[in-house]
Amino acid sequence: MANYGREIQCDVIIGIMGMGIPLTYLSQGIHSRQSVRNKRQMANWCKPSINGVLLDITGVLYDSGHGDGTVIPGSVDAVKRLRSLNIPVRFCTNETTKTRKMLVDRLTRLGFTIQEQEVFPPIPAILYKKNKNEWSSVSISDALDDFKDVDQSDPNCVVIGDATNQFSYENLNKAFRLLMSLKQPVLISLGIGKYYKEGESLTLDYACDVKAEIVGKPSKAFFNTALQDLGCSAENVVMIGDDIVNDVGGAQACGMRGIQVRTGKYRPQDENHPDVKPDGYVDNLAEAVDIIFFEIIEMERILLLQILQPQILKP
Repeated sequence: MANYGREIQCDVIIGIMGMGIPLTYLSQGIHSRQSVRNKRQMANWCKPSINGVLLDITGVLYDSGHGDGTVIPGSVDAVKRLRSLNIPVRFCTNETTKTRKMLVDRLTRLGFTIQEQEVFPPIPAILYKKNKNEWSSVSISDALDDFKDVDQSDPNCVVIGDATNQFSYENLNKAFRLLMSLKQPVLISLGIGKYYKEGESLTLDYACDVKAEIVGKPSKAFFNTALQDLGCSAENVVMIGDDIVNDVGGAQACGMRGIQVRTGKYRPQDENHPDVKPDGYVDNLAEAVDIIFFEIIEMERILLLQILQPQILKP
């Protein structure tokens, strides 16, 4: 009984001193210590240690729909618990119809507490590439405010994103004429999907004989820029998303672990995907955070026990 009591005390020490985690989080959110322990035994994706987390937004935090959409149950508290571990988090999306501020405002209305600099759409990736390559762009995207610091007076590349309002014959023709006039034309797409292919990117690809470079998910440019922003090595980062190819496959291609949630875009047939094999599946974000939370708490507890063990064994 003495040893058992000391173990429980060690949990409290970790909660208060080691990690700064409120004690309520040691009992709340983890549905059952034994059930999470059983899930954890199957979750090899928690090793090596997790020092950073990338989260998809739509389909993981909330489902799109009328108004701001609907929060996926447990996701608001899951983000809070993840933050309590002092692990850096970035929220990744291919959304380019809204600026980062607009995305943060929506997430705030849904109950999340997220900073603008934590939201990572494709535009930061393209701006990082611009700084390296000294590009000046003409952009077709509804998130034009995020390009306000980019000089567009003498453009030497074309950037295309979701352009619900900006997609027009005039803008498309402007982009076409620019690409045709350049000696070394550069065409960049902020994402890839069926509607891009049919409506925008491949139209310019074909017309101008220019292969579009993708900087949104699942491109390595996107994920590597997110890794740099996190300040973590790929092997210590987990990507949690609902898209088997763009989220999971893209992250794995950069050396990260990819976890698929069974919410959002997930379909049962994803588990038999011919090319992408996730490192793990979880029912939702809350379950993924339960496993991460328990794993880190357990590691800290074991470490503390090792430190205290000589004291415990003294007569």
